[in-house]
Amino acid sequence: MVKEFLLGLFLVPLLASAQEAPLVTSVDTNYLEDQFYLGVNYNFMLKKPEDVFKRNFSYGLQIGFIKDLPLNESRTIALGLGFGYAVNSYYSNLIVTNENDLITYYAESDASLYKRSKFEMHSLEVPFEFRWRNSSATKYKFFRVYSGVKFAYNFSARSKLVTDTDRNGFSNSDLERLQYGLTLNLGYNTFNLHLYYSLSDLLKEDTYLDTGEEIAITPFRVGLIFYIL
Repeated sequence: MVKEFLLGLFLVPLLASAQEAPLVTSVDTNYLEDQFYLGVNYNFMLKKPEDVFKRNFSYGLQIGFIKDLPLNESRTIALGLGFGYAVNSYYSNLIVTNENDLITYYAESDASLYKRSKFEMHSLEVPFEFRWRNSSATKYKFFRVYSGVKFAYNFSARSKLVTDTDRNGFSNSDLERLQYGLTLNLGYNTFNLHLYYSLSDLLKEDTYLDTGEEIAITPFRVGLIFYIL
């Protein structure tokens, strides 16, 4: 799935370029902007315990639709309300086990004992944005600044561990199902910076390492977002 998604990202500039040469000559004064989006991001883990550190490439992918709702006659200011899908992975040295429905956590300092350990979440997302851009009915390259909030329901939240001899994965009930955070998308034309700072923790309260330290991890994402139409 990741390969197909990345291939789609390379096709976006071509689709955007195609928009710059419309076949019709009439001007649509009721135009809408940036209603389809797709993006890729790198995931950081903030406020994590001191013994926990990132490993491997923690990635995220997102795709969806946002209804553009202009607020002024020139249509440079608008609201956006959307719906989308995302998958996010967080790789670290945090080893998670589940024995008889008892989930335990410990930070493994010896990297030779495992290949990958990660949290993986598949989510349905609802972004809400306040949008500014200097576009017009005939201007297809423009600056944009879109800020807002995003709500996500993690319909699949799993922990996975891969070693030289085994692969284990299970649905982790300690991972927060409902998450929300602040978003900022800004840039020019096709390529735009995407930032997301979570206002909710990755794990539920009262989730602890074997040392007794509480695991409070705040997701932070940095990436690129592409808009179509």
